[in-house]
Amino acid sequence: MKNSGQAFPSYADSSSGMTLRDYFAGQAIINVMLGDEDMERTSVEDIAKWAYKIADAMLEVREK
Repeated sequence: MKNSGQAFPSYADSSSGMTLRDYFAGQAIINVMLGDEDMERTSVEDIAKWAYKIADAMLEVREK
């Protein structure tokens, strides 16, 4: 899966920093943490996997 480049590229060094995929995953985690009342029963690994699945779907839609 492509990372779709940097989320916040700088003109001096566009190869460093967070990828757009990472940024999308971070945003997805925020939303699940705010809305999931059963967080104690969900493993952090499952939450991270879910967030990256959402990020990957967002990148796919973005490329269309």
